Amino acid sequence: MMKDYQTSSSAGYRRKIVTPERLREIIQSARNEDHAADPCAKVPVFVQCHGCFDIVHPGHIRYLQFARCQGDFLIVSITGDAAVNKGDLRPYIPQELRAENLAAIEFVDYVVIDPNPTASDLLATLQPDVYVKGQEYATSRDPRFLEEKRVVESYGGRVLFSSGQVVFSSTRLGESLATEQIESQRQAAVCARHGIDREKLRDLIDRMRGLRVLVFGDVYLEKYVLCDASAVASESPMMSLTELDRRTYFGGAALIAAQAAALGAKPVLISYFGDDEASKSARRDLESFGVRLLEGSRLPQVPLRTRFLVDDHKMFKVDNGGPCPMDSVAQCRVCEMLLDEAARTDVAILHDAGYGVLAPAMLQQAGPFLRERVPILCGGSAEPQGSLAQLRDFDLLCTSERRLRVERSDPVGGLSSLAYQVLEIAQATQMLVTVGKRGVVTFDRHTHDRSATQWSDRLLSEYLPSLADRVVDRLGCGETMLTLSALALAVGASLMQAAYLGQAATAAQIATHGPTPITPDAVFAVLDRRIELTGASKAILPQSVETFSTSAPRVLPASSIHDRLPV
Repeated sequence: MMKDYQTSSSAGYRRKIVTPERLREIIQSARNEDHAADPCAKVPVFVQCHGCFDIVHPGHIRYLQFARCQGDFLIVSITGDAAVNKGDLRPYIPQELRAENLAAIEFVDYVVIDPNPTASDLLATLQPDVYVKGQEYATSRDPRFLEEKRVVESYGGRVLFSSGQVVFSSTRLGESLATEQIESQRQAAVCARHGIDREKLRDLIDRMRGLRVLVFGDVYLEKYVLCDASAVASESPMMSLTELDRRTYFGGAALIAAQAAALGAKPVLISYFGDDEASKSARRDLESFGVRLLEGSRLPQVPLRTRFLVDDHKMFKVDNGGPCPMDSVAQCRVCEMLLDEAARTDVAILHDAGYGVLAPAMLQQAGPFLRERVPILCGGSAEPQGSLAQLRDFDLLCTSERRLRVERSDPVGGLSSLAYQVLEIAQATQMLVTVGKRGVVTFDRHTHDRSATQWSDRLLSEYLPSLADRVVDRLGCGETMLTLSALALAVGASLMQAAYLGQAATAAQIATHGPTPITPDAVFAVLDRRIELTGASKAILPQSVETFSTSAPRVLPASSIHDRLPV
């Protein structure tokens, strides 16, 4: 007779959370031992349910109750965070807490986290007797479910359909129930899983000092004209502005180089500048920052983007200067500069805003040599016409959701799908996509070995919300995110650690007007305010989150739990 599972303490129910391998052993042991003791004894029936279970609601409870009545043991498998594909902000609840929520339900016997996008592989491993799906799947032709059904029936299992008696939507519930506490717990769980803590991040920034950084791309200037709205003009119904002040900032590759220098790195900037006074002043300022300049060509005037502001509001923008492609002589000169500097570079950052510096023919010629000579190769795109697809074989691509949608001519498609398309076209490894004021979504491959069969598998993704307390001006945040992330990768950070540092730097920048390079002290100030990076955050986290393993696959380690062995 099988022993009943005891859940008398909070630690008890966490023992229900097991790895796929351990659960397979449990199932086989139960079936073999009972039959060996008594050949006439009833072999225990294992029932499995699978889903996201982001917010457990009454519909889930009735669905699970029905499933539990179909056998002796109920297994609930949940989709891991990286494989959930229900929007940029999902799941609301991290996988560790979702697993514990289900384990706390009395009639659930085992919970397992599945890192795969469907349950097919897990079903083949566990081979439950009954697989229960919601009633909506009874007529479904979704190829993912049909494959799960085929797997179950291939070993003699059965598929049943039931959704209980009450239907709820986790998505709609999440829109109304998402709270600051849930977000804090989610942030802390993400940081714990990816080894993100204050000491680690500080160490990464300290190690950026002295990095040799090669920056290549479009340079332009951002001018802010600060005004006072005095009245409506007398000659026509338009606003009359009185100019109060003017400020000019670096843009594009110039901002990236200045940001790298502000972090203590040693950047070299290859681009073109104008012969106008604004360009001359920009060159002097960059050199005073510690940026070494190599000019591939000269223009009459560097592109200038002027914004007119009243208080904190941008009224309108005027662009002066458009695309100006380099001639063949300048392209050859720039190729020589790139290849010469690449031989003594730790990380290279290419930035395309569509002004003509990153000519496709030149990238095709110089790109393979850069890939051979530079340890870390990163690239980004920005308005007005920057492109990612031509940045081939890069380690990291960085762009905004808007720029990504424009590039793929797809205003409504899923973000994961768009990222996958660009990474496949560019044969790049990782991507960061900023999603406006909300934060950033990371995309990573299952392997960084381009020769492996898993190279083209579905991407792993994670959402990091913005760390900003207030939003004043987002201009320049894309370049700052790219710079911090690229330098972090160059000193050994993971993608999530690099993205978190990028978010911290943009949180400092976004609180002021104008794209100003951020210093390490400004980043440290943001990190010091983050509760998920402090010991205090652990007080709101369950024990399993604190001890969660950071190694793949993302399942709770067997060493941290006590398995239930049926006798």
